[in-house]
Amino acid sequence: QLNMAKKKEEFLKEFKEGPLQFKPTYKFDLYSEVYDTSEKKRKPAWTDRILWKVKNLCEVASKEGEFPEEENPISVTLNNYVSHMNYGISDHKPVTGTFKLEMKPLVSDPLVVLNAEGEWSAEHDVLIRYSAVPEFPSSAWDWIGLFQVTFRHVNDYVTYAWVEDDEISSNKDSKQVYMSASEIPKMGGEFLLCYYSNNLQSVVGISEPFQV
Repeated sequence: QLNMAKKKEEFLKEFKEGPLQFKPTYKFDLYSEVYDTSEKKRKPAWTDRILWKVKNLCEVASKEGEFPEEENPISVTLNNYVSHMNYGISDHKPVTGTFKLEMKPLVSDPLVVLNAEGEWSAEHDVLIRYSAVPEFPSSAWDWIGLFQVTFRHVNDYVTYAWVEDDEISSNKDSKQVYMSASEIPKMGGEFLLCYYSNNLQSVVGISEPFQV
């Protein structure tokens, strides 16, 4: 029924779905994996589905004259599409999908380039060197955070330094900021630095990973 509707209905034609590699999810006797044993004996059916669609942002933007039509800057890949048979409080079995979302950067070059200088450890203060493009709108509220390489959110920093308050040197090409040894994690590991712009409300520079 869904496949027939996708062929007829314009708004459904661009939606995608992963392969149905799980059993029909309806209708089950409650708290069981047994299909309907009531008098109606309904046929098993895949009534629980996940479809997705990526809006073609490039096509929309090119119509509005923002930038030429190119490959879509957003891509979605379905990694996992399964039902969960262990749930029994409904006559349906729930279905989940896990997706990988990739977004291409809007700019090819970072606004800020960061480097961790020298050997980093919790035994001495450490140094960060950074440089920004000439038109970068810096702020006294900008900061550089130390993150584990597996971080998932800008608030996951281990510690941070204010770019102005903790600055120790500056020239036309770059600036140097210090980070206190007391803030460096003693357990060590692989880390990276991120420059957070208060004006742009986002991370605008990420260093290469390094060891502490």
